[in-house]
Amino acid sequence: MDENRLDEVRIFDTTLRDGEQTPGVSLSAAEKVEIARLLARLGVDVIEAGFPAASAEDRLAVERVAREGGRDGGRRAPILCALARATRGDIDEAWAAICRAEHPRIHTFLAASDLHLEHKLRMTRSQAIDRTRSAVSLAASFCDDVQFSPEDASRADPAFLCEMIEAAIDAGATTINIPDTVGYSTPDEFGQLIERILGRMPSEESVIVSVHCHDDLGMATANTLAGLRAGARQAEVTVNGIGERAGNTALEEVVMALYTRYDSFRLGTRVDTTRIAHASRTISHYTGLPVQPNKAIVGANAFAHESGVHQDGVLKNQLTYEIIRPETIGLTESTLVLGKHSGRHAFAEHIARLGYALTPERLEAAFRRFKELAGKKREVGDADVEALIADLVQRSDDAYNLIDLQVVAGRSGLSTATARLLGPGNEEHVQASVGTGPVDAIYRAIGEIVRLPNRLEEYRIHAVTEGIDAQGAVSVRISSDEIPMRIGGYGTDTDILVASAHAYLNALNRLIERRAATPHEGDAGNPAIQPSTSASRGASNERTDCGVALRRGQPREPGPRGNDVGPMATRGTRGGRMGASVGLVCSEADESGQADASVARSVGQSVGAE
Repeated sequence: MDENRLDEVRIFDTTLRDGEQTPGVSLSAAEKVEIARLLARLGVDVIEAGFPAASAEDRLAVERVAREGGRDGGRRAPILCALARATRGDIDEAWAAICRAEHPRIHTFLAASDLHLEHKLRMTRSQAIDRTRSAVSLAASFCDDVQFSPEDASRADPAFLCEMIEAAIDAGATTINIPDTVGYSTPDEFGQLIERILGRMPSEESVIVSVHCHDDLGMATANTLAGLRAGARQAEVTVNGIGERAGNTALEEVVMALYTRYDSFRLGTRVDTTRIAHASRTISHYTGLPVQPNKAIVGANAFAHESGVHQDGVLKNQLTYEIIRPETIGLTESTLVLGKHSGRHAFAEHIARLGYALTPERLEAAFRRFKELAGKKREVGDADVEALIADLVQRSDDAYNLIDLQVVAGRSGLSTATARLLGPGNEEHVQASVGTGPVDAIYRAIGEIVRLPNRLEEYRIHAVTEGIDAQGAVSVRISSDEIPMRIGGYGTDTDILVASAHAYLNALNRLIERRAATPHEGDAGNPAIQPSTSASRGASNERTDCGVALRRGQPREPGPRGNDVGPMATRGTRGGRMGASVGLVCSEADESGQADASVARSVGQSVGAE
């Protein structure tokens, strides 16, 4: 490894890909662009933008992030990465989506454990080695920056794992990521595994070893730090540790552990720690996932002291009970000293300081919302502005928007709600309904207008800030028999009933977007649920994204074991190695040519990689 990188850890953020696989989280393209910009300002080195082959919606979102996101202006542009299974179709899709990024990367993966190879892929070890070479070689023919992940590496046979890694490096991989896919490993075991892998690599190889850990046993951060101590130099993380099941390694925990205990690790990152608190709050707003109060670094109680002994110590010297100063992660008491008489310039300057880069149209809309809020609240803080902008971004492309809401509720009788919505074609709809409570009545009225069958699975409300005049933030989760996932929605307002209406409408609009990609019988009566031409873009016989022919539709020669083999992809000399011409099987299939069921299930929804 380059000596200049020995003490620097690359931060690979997968909030937009693995983080979005959190149950109930569904980010729009506009939200992903804003999050990518936030991550660029935070100073992460790599942003994994998504999994383009998972669905047309995911592909278009990654394309948009590649064009618009990940640029800060004042800092270097981070690497933008797209995930792909080890198949020709996935790698083609990944390159087509990410190729317009300033620094693109293709990240391809294949199972390494016998458990996954036998039961999930029905593939032998030798077939897995061949597939690894083929996939990485194809990716390297498109892109100089290729990452390979042997899925479930922590439960794989170490000797076979090293063989698979060597095949990937020989084929052109520049980063090798070692995933603890199900959070099974322990720090000692994981550190030893990284040491063994590094020990098998030739010293002249300029390949970065990365670690990707899950928190199923509560050891994701400990395992990640053990891997870094053993010599890995890239950490895969998510903001707030969100992700599948128990979540991923939290960005803020790894960054601040290295920052605070530099004396122990002697490693650093390029992350601007003063933006961590803002990033945490913003991701919480966009995903609708509250941060638990006792969460390390960014939880509400992380810098709270109730014990009299602790309070006395902190008042005398903060270091007695605080190993990190709140201002180090951007927790300040600053308040937006603006009111209803303040101007656009001061407001624009303040949100720029917070890290937002809004278009003139969105800035004008945010300013109007701010003026409304300033007329209701005595003080408007950073958290209020962050919640306001998150709510605004989430509603930017909605099919239905709330115009007005009237609610009558009390202890006697049923609650009544009248909702007025602006729908597709700027058509106004008014509906009144009764319910067992005010929120039930509101949701029934909205449901009568939108007419999209769903179930309310979860409803949460919390205050954005302290005080009786605080904004209420509402997050909901809804489900539908026709969409195999829960859809989240988020809304804020000083009136919690209005916030509840915004959250439900936000979730319904996302459900409409999901249905648009896969039309269903009976949609013809609702103009908001018509298929989008952009979401259902067909692939031509030869796409030439970024000047690279993806060669779909060309004749395929019969391959071994009855599988099809795609066109030959030749990689040139890189790093002193000559890549061979290889054929890549186009589907994950067994020897009988039967497609893996897990691949079929992944169509139209996010797929777990590590």
